[in-house]
Amino acid sequence: MTDAADRIQDLISSNDVVLYMKGTKEMPQCGFSSRVAGVLNYMGVDFADVNVLADDAIREGVKAFSDWPTIPQLYVKGEFVGGCDIITEMTLSGELDQLFDDKGVAYDKDAADKIREANG
Repeated sequence: MTDAADRIQDLISSNDVVLYMKGTKEMPQCGFSSRVAGVLNYMGVDFADVNVLADDAIREGVKAFSDWPTIPQLYVKGEFVGGCDIITEMTLSGELDQLFDDKGVAYDKDAADKIREANG
């Protein structure tokens, strides 16, 4: 493994939820990253955010690590879940709630329901 891959593996192993994104959860720097961080923040999920714009090795490394060409990338309990479109779809279908339930990740069920009601 490369140094970047080791750093990615360490981070996703030591945090339940990790979002590789452009910018930070407080200040996203692209619409797709903003959407995923917004969903997680709104649902009250405790997650580690990694600003790929601050580290080219991680920015390229995470794409190779997941074999996924775009940012953002969400990891839950060490597993790659998907990017913006997949997370949006999973949020609206309830699959993200199910994943969090299955993996023991705390989130606000009412907030998740509100997202679905607003987009239903």
